[in-house]
Amino acid sequence: MSRPLVYPRHYICYRARRPLAIDGRLDDAAWADAAWTEEFVDIEGDVRPRPRFRTRAKMLWDDEYFYVGAELEEPHVWATLTKRDSIIYHDNDFEVFIDPDGDNHNYYELELNALNTVFDLRLEKPYKDGGTALIDWDIAGLKTAVHVDGTLNNPYDVDRGWSVEIAIPWRSLAEYAGCACPPRDGDRWRVNFSRVEWKVVIESGRYRKVPNTPEDNWVWSPQGVIDMHRPETWGYVQFSTAKPGTARFRLDNTFPARMELTRLYYAQKEFYEKHQRWANDLRELGWIPRNLPGCEPPVLTLTPEGYLATMRCQTRDGKRYTVHIRHNSRTWVE
Repeated sequence: MSRPLVYPRHYICYRARRPLAIDGRLDDAAWADAAWTEEFVDIEGDVRPRPRFRTRAKMLWDDEYFYVGAELEEPHVWATLTKRDSIIYHDNDFEVFIDPDGDNHNYYELELNALNTVFDLRLEKPYKDGGTALIDWDIAGLKTAVHVDGTLNNPYDVDRGWSVEIAIPWRSLAEYAGCACPPRDGDRWRVNFSRVEWKVVIESGRYRKVPNTPEDNWVWSPQGVIDMHRPETWGYVQFSTAKPGTARFRLDNTFPARMELTRLYYAQKEFYEKHQRWANDLRELGWIPRNLPGCEPPVLTLTPEGYLATMRCQTRDGKRYTVHIRHNSRTWVE
């Protein structure tokens, strides 16, 4: 039985009234124009308990940068890693994921800890599709800062938390964005945020992770599984030049068809694991289509590389579009 279709979280990102001073404090007057996101939830969604500590984020943009600010409640702020491109999620961290054109490929990841140590990388495709982390790639011109509301690495007091400010240059994303970069008024990008939180104990005046205990993963837009590398479930960020607070978010009308083809992709993936080949047609998959108004059932075509699945749809106002997905999860709309 398939899960009900749930639209991802979404956000309107307004233009900053002036360039931001990146110091980690989020007290620049421009941030007053940006609403907070919803509080983060468990990566698996409502099936898991609510996070122990609050996390929320804000976004702004201008001609040079995509700005992200985040506030992380934390009674014990600690970090250990100091080398660029260390595996930062071995510490508590804050993470940013960006897929500009929403095709599930050529996306970006940025992580930082409370020491403001950065881990940035690019993926040509998700790990589940054979992708590898291109760690040698760096966000040229990146600006980041952290402010600790308390004392870092001191287990003898109680902290309030830490905040981060990030300025990502558009020019660093443009080569692989697959769309206008910087974005245009009304453009929507797929974005998500994650927070990794380890349970710790205090021993001999030091923080130590609780043995044999996995990390918590708290996110803005839930993934449904413990895997951040499923861009089809990331949130939508709509960029706006309107007066802050006046724009309306436009839902992506292609989203239902996208997710129907994504469901087919996972069914094909499961079929391949069992039979070491792709299903020839939907009947062989045992496919039960959802009733999507305005959309024809998917058409599945085998290719030398794998397969291509296509859905043809029409909006209520008569606009026609076609959604495609390949065996490697790349999805696009024509």
